[in-house]
Amino acid sequence: MAIANKNIIFVAGLGGIGLDTSREIVKSGPKNLVILDRIENPTAIAELKALNPKVTVTFYPYDVTVPVAETTKLLKTIFAKLKIVDLLINGAGILDDHQIERTIAVNFTGTVNTTTAIMEFWDKRKGGPGGVIANICSVTGFNAIYQVPVYSASKAAALSFTNSLARLAPITGVTAYSINPGITRTPLVHKFNSWLDVEPRVGELLLEHPTQTTLECAQNFVKAIEANQNGAIWQLD
Repeated sequence: MAIANKNIIFVAGLGGIGLDTSREIVKSGPKNLVILDRIENPTAIAELKALNPKVTVTFYPYDVTVPVAETTKLLKTIFAKLKIVDLLINGAGILDDHQIERTIAVNFTGTVNTTTAIMEFWDKRKGGPGGVIANICSVTGFNAIYQVPVYSASKAAALSFTNSLARLAPITGVTAYSINPGITRTPLVHKFNSWLDVEPRVGELLLEHPTQTTLECAQNFVKAIEANQNGAIWQLD
């Protein structure tokens, strides 16, 4: 799917990988980039607008852990303004196995809920035009970091959910693929808590492996968007 002139919603588009991906998306010239994130970053939004003045960049505050009904209400506002949305990117994620409930809520339940909400507007059984979903999962979804089993399992769940979405495309008209970054140098992996403190140095040990920059990851993310293969499991490493 060519990004040019498309309308894109990016959940968590101001994070580590998210912000660099937003920059690469804006460079590719979409019509609208709507960023939904928990914390506003006016400096980053201003930078994105300046990067390509032809692109309309909009921000709405959004916490993926809210109920589906609240997400649907926000999407009604966005669809009323844009009329058409071509791509939804679900990118929210946390890495802290001390926060068990929130890890599952953000990494898995939030992805499910946001996807469920947008089906109200996209599902062809309701007269919708269909759409494309890109879910940011993780290589830990199929190769767990065993010291953080809650995080790894939440990403595996998101990956499985995405694979099912792809298989349901003939029914819903909505295609999907997963984006699975390898070890990327973001604040997320510098220091984090392992489950039951089984490995206090897990962050340090992880960074001893080959890593990539957020920019390298973002550039490959854009390639995956443009390839637009339903059911693809993209490993960005």
